[in-house]
Amino acid sequence: METSRFIRFFDQIGVNDVPVVGGKNASLGEMYRKLSTQGVRVPNGFAITADAYRYVLDTANAWGALHEALDDLNPADMQDLARRGKRAREIVYGATLPTDLAEEIIAAYRRLQAEYGEDVSLAVRSSATAEDLPTASFAGQQDTYLNIRGDQSLLDACRRDFASLFTDRAIHYRVDQGFDHFRVALSIGVMKMVRSDLAASGVMFSLDTESGFRDVVFITGAYGLGENVVQGAVDPDEFYVHKPTFTAGHRAVLRRSLGAKAMKMVFVEGETRETTRNIPTPQKDRERFCLSDADILELADAAIKIEQHYGHPMDMEWAKDGIDDRIYVVQARPETVASQRRATTIESYVMDGKAEVLTSGRSVGEKIASGRARVVTSVAHLSEFKPGEVLIADTTTPDWEPVMKTAAAIVTNRGGRTCHAAIIARELGIPAVVGAGNATSTVGDGENVTISCAEGDSGKVYRGTIRFHVEKTEVGDIPRPRTGIMINIGNPDIAFKTAFLPNDGVGLARMEFIINESIKAHPMALLHPEKVQNPDTRQAIEHLLSGYSDGASFFVQRLSEGIGTIAAAFWPKPVVVRMSDFKSNEYASLIGGSDFEPDESNPMIGFRGSSRYAHPAYAEGFRLECLAMKRVREDMGLSNVILMLPFVRRVSEADAVLAKMSDFGLTRGENGLQIYAMCEIPNNVILIDQFAKRFDGFSIGSNDLTQLTLGVDRDSEIVAFDYDERDDGVKEMIRLAVEGCRRNDIHSGLCGQAPSDYPEMAEFLVRLGIDTMSLNPDTVIATTRHVLEVEAQLQKQSRSGHS
Repeated sequence: METSRFIRFFDQIGVNDVPVVGGKNASLGEMYRKLSTQGVRVPNGFAITADAYRYVLDTANAWGALHEALDDLNPADMQDLARRGKRAREIVYGATLPTDLAEEIIAAYRRLQAEYGEDVSLAVRSSATAEDLPTASFAGQQDTYLNIRGDQSLLDACRRDFASLFTDRAIHYRVDQGFDHFRVALSIGVMKMVRSDLAASGVMFSLDTESGFRDVVFITGAYGLGENVVQGAVDPDEFYVHKPTFTAGHRAVLRRSLGAKAMKMVFVEGETRETTRNIPTPQKDRERFCLSDADILELADAAIKIEQHYGHPMDMEWAKDGIDDRIYVVQARPETVASQRRATTIESYVMDGKAEVLTSGRSVGEKIASGRARVVTSVAHLSEFKPGEVLIADTTTPDWEPVMKTAAAIVTNRGGRTCHAAIIARELGIPAVVGAGNATSTVGDGENVTISCAEGDSGKVYRGTIRFHVEKTEVGDIPRPRTGIMINIGNPDIAFKTAFLPNDGVGLARMEFIINESIKAHPMALLHPEKVQNPDTRQAIEHLLSGYSDGASFFVQRLSEGIGTIAAAFWPKPVVVRMSDFKSNEYASLIGGSDFEPDESNPMIGFRGSSRYAHPAYAEGFRLECLAMKRVREDMGLSNVILMLPFVRRVSEADAVLAKMSDFGLTRGENGLQIYAMCEIPNNVILIDQFAKRFDGFSIGSNDLTQLTLGVDRDSEIVAFDYDERDDGVKEMIRLAVEGCRRNDIHSGLCGQAPSDYPEMAEFLVRLGIDTMSLNPDTVIATTRHVLEVEAQLQKQSRSGHS
């Protein structure tokens, strides 16, 4: 094509042409030129330059009238702004396109018709630019016209686009930003229209937008044109892909969540020109994902290449064409929020006042929160709870977790630092006061309260809303101690954020949390819904499985994506995943669980842990757990996962379970698979030399080991005073376990509560020479610093001993 005065095709422009064609066009041209050959599909098109805009107004002698319309503008007077904006748009729209410019636009249109077919429809998009500010993108300030066909429709859309430089919002934006209306010009992008009205569209980022975690591509999508997703008007589907394993050749979606996608934006034939409107999305489409796995992986590939090209995290828009069934990238710009976040800051909460203490208990979470109290006396009343309220309850169970996730804070009458409410609050990063005794009767339903867990061991519930502030401390580069400091985690939602803490991996990833939260049903009920007695429960299971071929694929996909997310967050550090460790009463509370579980008077030492796995009553469920872990390690490529068996009572039981795992595709030593066991039963310590032949490491579960060594049920309030991990007998058990591991040259770790709660226990473990201790996220920094001090003392003592 001969050189045009006002037209630049995408293969003629790049990132340095922002002053001529605006940010959007410059970016599209850059990707079209540099990335099309790498498989990133960008619709072809052309830019009508900013000079064309000035030429239109010069030819019509319109500048004087524009000054008259805008010079005395009072931006605070909305009526004046609307009046003047309308006049400015009329002036620009009325300045018809000079013949030579119109001819160049039509000639460029013919070239697109030659490439895509005579019937190609066009998207006409604004790309504003400032002469003196080439970095100004003016995103979203001007108009876009979609699905344009025919010469006159295209020329009219260009005139409307030029006029949209003076929409009320664009005028106001420029005044706010201090830009001169007459030094800003408009370039127009004309490109092949991607018919996402017939398919899907959305936004993607080359990092996680919540945490700033860099190792994933985050994709959102919904049916129809992209406006709804871009504006946040629809609840989209969400997908994650892990960049390091993807780049290494593993093609798997890391994680997905189904959005409601209640409406979709489509075209409506208008009398004069085509317009858009939202229509309800058909129910069957709402219940399935808007993208196939192949689509998601293609988008991830594009996002990785675009990020590599630009050298920093990117925010991109994509659209799938319902006619040619192809995916296109239609915009890319630098991501400027999550990528700037500092992950090296630790927060300390400080009260600015005092008030009446309504109740107190053990503090969890070291934070402060205020909100309206909601006293919930039973599961039946959970629906009354509103996000942002403070949950007050006698105790909590796994069924309550969806509501707990939305709470500002949690207060329970019963429970200690290792109770359900405490574990969940820690993982969610919210404060909890547990074991308050009388909270449900002393805190009034609906009254405002402040929960403080920032004042030491005692957590307090204050009447009213009390001001507080947060002090931030830069962590910087804390040196790594010789003793590995790992993290306990079960909630994939907080994995990316938690991974920013200085750590040596995950010492305990709890499978139960994921089964509770995203599977919800008992594995045997998923496999055998016909054995579920209650018709309502059968219906609930059927609803869970919509969109899945069967209960097995549902369980395997959900569990593998949850564990995979945790493994990806900490990649390539080791992530020790404990196979399911529900007790029978906890399993029974899952959907359909009561039809498959025994009624036990003491579930803590009942049908749990390894005794279940090879047992006919649960072996099929265990098989699903193994298939999910095989998928994480082999399909997803997350080979940093180490598996751990809980509550292995006897050596023969260990052999039976390891044989079952091998039957299900998980053989110790194959593909580098390591298998650990929990050391939480005195027999594990007594027979450690025999157990050590079967496992690659032990993780001491100090909570259960304490209960079973002292014969104390920590949940029984009348004897709970006897529960103490610091007892000499318990410490002796731990010492024998660590020494046994060392003697057998296998890994020793501890994943109980003790070192988090008691600095002296952390010191004891360091002096024993334990390999790792795994802590709750909120105690990682303090314990790491303490461990460094103890190690320095030991080194000093060692040197003085040798001198």
